Amino acid sequence: MTITTPPPAEGAAPGGPEASRPEAGRPGDPPPGRGTRPLPHVPGVTHRFVTVRGVRLHVAEAGTGEPVVLLHGFPQHWYAWRHVVPLLAGQYRLICPDWRGFGWSQAPRRGYDTASRAADILALIDALGLRRVRLIAHDWGANAAFTAALQAPERVSHLLAVNAAHPWLKQRRMLPQLWRFWYTAFFEYPGIGRQVLRRWPGLTRFLLRRGVARPAAWQPGEVEEFVAASRLPGSARAGEALHWQFVLHDIPGMIVRRSRRLRLTVPTVILAGGRDWMLPPAMLAGADGHADHLQVRVVPEAGHFLPAERPAEVAQAASALFGRS
Repeated sequence: MTITTPPPAEGAAPGGPEASRPEAGRPGDPPPGRGTRPLPHVPGVTHRFVTVRGVRLHVAEAGTGEPVVLLHGFPQHWYAWRHVVPLLAGQYRLICPDWRGFGWSQAPRRGYDTASRAADILALIDALGLRRVRLIAHDWGANAAFTAALQAPERVSHLLAVNAAHPWLKQRRMLPQLWRFWYTAFFEYPGIGRQVLRRWPGLTRFLLRRGVARPAAWQPGEVEEFVAASRLPGSARAGEALHWQFVLHDIPGMIVRRSRRLRLTVPTVILAGGRDWMLPPAMLAGADGHADHLQVRVVPEAGHFLPAERPAEVAQAASALFGRS
């Protein structure tokens, strides 16, 4: 778990000796190297690579203060937090990694199940020399964040889960809503999902555009940034693996209620979009008996991509939650 700049590998951005040192370049400058997509610019953000559990992860950072790790969802990367970062960087040290296989991180063939991704979070915290962090996690990022908070509450002080389901969804509430996940069938089957992501970008574009309550929430070029990243061979394979591992491990766990004896002690807020067609707030009831401090807050007239649609509400919810002892 060392901070390094290894030689280039498939699915990752190559970098020179300066890539592991944020202070080496002007904030927002991409790590030097060839043959990689340029990093989008966000003022005040620096970039480096951190080797975690044998995988080189790209990490974007901004601000100073107590550490907050922001975990993106699918089909996005660190840039999902572009509107939230300026609102919180004056209070906290923000750490925005790309999950393995996504963005500018290395894309190994394994490690996309929820348990492995939770292990990546904890290993990244170790690699950065941090004892305890706050977590903000969106969508698929929150699946692993909940697991990390349940497994290692001494490492996670607070959790803000955005557009995310908790581990104790009631089957009677979930079953009538399963039709909402029709699109996952295109991504999850081995050998097929990667081809859909690479060769049918219209589906990814549809999910992003229809995932917001107001189309104007996306600024020019933002949707295409995530669509282009998802079409890369390593990222397409990772997107497929993410969904297939969920089918193999998480869905059976829901059926047998594997989490029913687990208790969440980390103060947690779930921030939901009132018009989130992928994960409507009505599905989120039922966690009260499994958590010490869990609240569900609904942002009216907002969809599934709150960090893009309502970044101020995300930042305000984080500051309010993190202010609790």
